[in-house]
Amino acid sequence: MEIRTIHNKKEYKAALDEIEQLWSAPAKSPQAERLDVLTLLVEHYERTHYPIADPDPIEFIEHVMESRALTRKDLEPMIGPRGRVADILNRRRPLTLEMIRRLVTQLQLPAEVLIQPYLLRDELLAA
Repeated sequence: MEIRTIHNKKEYKAALDEIEQLWSAPAKSPQAERLDVLTLLVEHYERTHYPIADPDPIEFIEHVMESRALTRKDLEPMIGPRGRVADILNRRRPLTLEMIRRLVTQLQLPAEVLIQPYLLRDELLAA
């Protein structure tokens, strides 16, 4: 297969098949170079044709809490007192810019996810 931009599913599948064959190519070999280029082309095709939307900020925080075994108490330095943490996680109040800054800094969370708009509890109930 000649290396060129992937335009359709058939070319995408062929690139994936070749990547699988080249997966164990020795480092710095021509096959490894080809593997690198093909993975970049596949990544571009997937980003264009199968975009993944950023998660809801509150769902993302809950996922981070679960994956890092954090409790609501662990969020207090970033969000505020226990009641405020509860209000945020229960969607009664929105995250403020200062809360987002502290979450980004202290937990190394991506700001672009946390600044996304999301529905509060009342808006969810009305929908």
